[in-house]
Amino acid sequence: MKLNRIALSLVLLGLTAAAQADLTVKLGAAGPLTGPIAHIGKDGENGIRLAIEDANAKGITIGGQKIKFELLSEDDQADPRTATTVAQRLVDAGVKGVIGHVTSGASIPASRVYEQAGLPVITPSSTSPVLTQQGFKVTYRVIANDLQQAEAMANYAVKKLGLKKIAVIDDRTAYGQGLADALANAMKKLGAQVVGREFTNDKATDFMAILTKLKAKNPDAIFYGGMDAQGSPLLRQLRQLGMSATFLSGDGLCTSEMLKLSAKELDQRVFCTQAGIPMDKMPGGAKFKERFKQRYNGEVQLYAPYNYDAATALIEAMKAANSVEPAKYLPALKALNIKGITGNIAFDAKGDIKEGGVTFYSYKDGKWVAAE
Repeated sequence: MKLNRIALSLVLLGLTAAAQADLTVKLGAAGPLTGPIAHIGKDGENGIRLAIEDANAKGITIGGQKIKFELLSEDDQADPRTATTVAQRLVDAGVKGVIGHVTSGASIPASRVYEQAGLPVITPSSTSPVLTQQGFKVTYRVIANDLQQAEAMANYAVKKLGLKKIAVIDDRTAYGQGLADALANAMKKLGAQVVGREFTNDKATDFMAILTKLKAKNPDAIFYGGMDAQGSPLLRQLRQLGMSATFLSGDGLCTSEMLKLSAKELDQRVFCTQAGIPMDKMPGGAKFKERFKQRYNGEVQLYAPYNYDAATALIEAMKAANSVEPAKYLPALKALNIKGITGNIAFDAKGDIKEGGVTFYSYKDGKWVAAE
């Protein structure tokens, strides 16, 4: 009888230990870790890693098991074809959710892979409206889209800066062209004239032919839809041609890297918009900035806080559903309403963030300063 009691106790202890055993849950991340905008991809990856470290430090239990989150990061090179390969690789690896991709050109094709797999994906930075207009059930975004960003820029440019003639250039990526098209339409609605519409690509470094053509049209402003790797030499060559036009851009150029690349060319005639609000205005921005710098010995480039919130949203949805399985926690993700670093995280029926702000920045004293 005594032996039976001992045996029973050992069985119960074993069951208890099994119930409390660690379960490793992989979260996928996808973005450019090599190439001209690798600094933005790595910035975001660090934001995700910080969110996972915070979650693991809390000792989260889901479904009776203590969860250890693990990051599986893939380099999509900001390339559409590579992005679909990377997406399938993450699906095959058994990740339970994905934070990515960084660019719209990568997110849109990759989203089809995630939809077919039923795997939730939250982009921290892809702003093309097309992404969430596809009707997919697993695609979400924690940042404002291009339509909101273009409208904000057009209003400021026309009503505050008094710009009436604008030339528009884009890099023909889903992000660059989408934002440029949206801006051109918004400017026209406000009575401004689009005097030139040119395009390049996201690998170009020589813009002299385009700029010489636009110089003859004497625009008040030139808008570039693209990233800082091309925006910096474009601005430099614009000034070399003696053009005094105001230079406008979106969040792809609203980076600390742009401040380094174009230190000699940046002045009070340069403006950019950024989806979201300034870090010092974010509910958790000041603390996040301090922690990020301490952890990685560097400044936030652009999207790290949004990556942090995207990763946290996946984890909070799993907690709410008491399951790490995508099919079970997806309803909780749709209904999610939490306070993040960047603001309230809650999604509309399409998967867009409900409260996506936009900020207009000007250049002053070596940094981007929120103008409105």
